[in-house]
Amino acid sequence: MDLSQLEVFLMVAEERSFSRAAKRLLRTQPAVSQVVRKLEQEAGEQLFDRAARDGSLTAAGELLREYALRLIALRREATSALDELKSLERGRLQLGANEYTCLYLLPVIAEFRRQHPRIDVTVNRILASSIPEELNRRSFELAVSSFRPDPAHFRSIAVYTDTLWLIASPDHPLAAAGSTTIARLGKEIFVAHNVASPLRRRVIESFQKHRTPLQMFIELPTIEAIKKYVAMGGSVALVPRLTVAHEIETGELVRVKVEELEFKRVLRLIHRRQGTLSYAARAFLATVRQMAERLGPPYYSHVERATA
Repeated sequence: MDLSQLEVFLMVAEERSFSRAAKRLLRTQPAVSQVVRKLEQEAGEQLFDRAARDGSLTAAGELLREYALRLIALRREATSALDELKSLERGRLQLGANEYTCLYLLPVIAEFRRQHPRIDVTVNRILASSIPEELNRRSFELAVSSFRPDPAHFRSIAVYTDTLWLIASPDHPLAAAGSTTIARLGKEIFVAHNVASPLRRRVIESFQKHRTPLQMFIELPTIEAIKKYVAMGGSVALVPRLTVAHEIETGELVRVKVEELEFKRVLRLIHRRQGTLSYAARAFLATVRQMAERLGPPYYSHVERATA
């Protein structure tokens, strides 16, 4: 039995007449009778008491009527829920990011929630190296990454340009100088993030190129811990500008310019190329574009070409 059959059945039960039901349904009485007979065959029970002249339901008919009303109501509820998804009146957006890239998301999420307050947003913490696998598993729809995965399988949108900054405490000797060179950093104690990354390799290679020792004697698990340790004095660190802008502004930390180490870093929003994004995800990308247009660099929105 399908919902259209149940709708005919419910109309006959409501009108207690095949002819009146047919008139309301804009169908012929034989057509309505045929639908009810087919429904009775499928149910294996007689649904209407043919001996009665008032269109009374049998016990089986009463039971089916209860379930039919619930099914029709569920269809209306499902249709309404789908309409709410389309109009962004409900829904959930799942994102993926690590400790660093999550900082890019914060102002975007705030703007997105301002525009669509009924959409729940969850950011799942994930290692950058695991993003392709987790996207394929549908753990989340969109992820932020500083590297670009296989363009044949993933669509990437460049959204933010970051720079590597050398930071020190305000009372560190380098703070007064304001700038330095790699050659002068050979005696400094560096605090490093203990997660390997292409950017870390690039820094190591730069020191090797300038024949300068890189004394990474301290490794910590989070950028937040690195910043707090550097603020205590006696050491320096290289961190993305995005992660330290607040501390630089408040004076808790000081940026020391090192021209040879001002590496650019592009953050990207990534999703499966073959996947269909939800209405919420599409609205989020629209918010990203709007913010890029309004704020300008370092925010932007550029779909990268499919060929790497």
